[in-house]
Amino acid sequence: MTSHTAERSLGTDVQVAKGRRRRGSGWHAYLFVAPSLFGVLAFLLLPMVIVLVLSLFDWELLSDPTFVGLDNYRRLAGDGQTWHSLGVTIAYVLLCIPLQTVLALSLAMLLNQRVKGVRFYRSLFVVPWMATPIVLALIWGWIFDPRDGAINSALALVGVTGPDWLSDPTWALPAVALVSVWQYTGYNMLFFLAGLQGIPKELHDAAETDGATPAQRFWRVTLPLLNPTMFFVSVTNLIGSFQVFDTVYAMTDGGPSHTTEVINFRIFQTAFKEFDFGYAATLSTLLFLIIFLVTMAQVRFFGKRTTYDLS
Repeated sequence: MTSHTAERSLGTDVQVAKGRRRRGSGWHAYLFVAPSLFGVLAFLLLPMVIVLVLSLFDWELLSDPTFVGLDNYRRLAGDGQTWHSLGVTIAYVLLCIPLQTVLALSLAMLLNQRVKGVRFYRSLFVVPWMATPIVLALIWGWIFDPRDGAINSALALVGVTGPDWLSDPTWALPAVALVSVWQYTGYNMLFFLAGLQGIPKELHDAAETDGATPAQRFWRVTLPLLNPTMFFVSVTNLIGSFQVFDTVYAMTDGGPSHTTEVINFRIFQTAFKEFDFGYAATLSTLLFLIIFLVTMAQVRFFGKRTTYDLS
């Protein structure tokens, strides 16, 4: 055997040995992934499968489940109350998402300045997010009180008679949406603030040198580079808004006249007041599909407009 052949054989043996070590040590990685993987399987994928299967049954909790196939879905097609609840949910999303996003971005830009006490203000705006929705709903229920509430008392000072906010079909849903906007604006501000601080200052300096106005720098530099943050905030906000329940439950209980009966509240009513768990699972499947489709649309929209490399 020549020396060249021996070296090549030795090199091959070394590569094989390294490959075996890599394959042998791969199981350590699964130990680190296992807790998260268990959580995903046990608390996300498994419940989804159970709900999907349950939607094919008629089950009133105290009786044995009866397989009905697609009957629940046929019932859903003609259920006007459910489609009304879905319409209320969409209206709620449209009230919350744009206003919440604009306010969060505006606050982030204001608090991205070097001013005295900026850290205190950043913390202050996040406080509402730290409170539980039920407690906030009770407090805001007093604020919206038509007789002694803070809002109508303030309006009375300027000679304006405020409406009965939570009992008026016109104002009930906007009032509930306002509470959610107030609660989550500061939380979303943190993500926009992080995104703003991740934009290299040199880009703004170059645009200013080229004669760009502050408005032009915002629309052509800041906003495009915030697309990753905007994508995350939009997706999480939309999912959270479609799943709203506790604020509605505590403030209006779905009223007045079902004007705040969002789809999650409808699912709750169907499951725990009508004890129709099979049909409630069908409504949950519908909500999941809607959120999934809208999220995929957002992924496609932002995917072509987002860059993650600012180097």
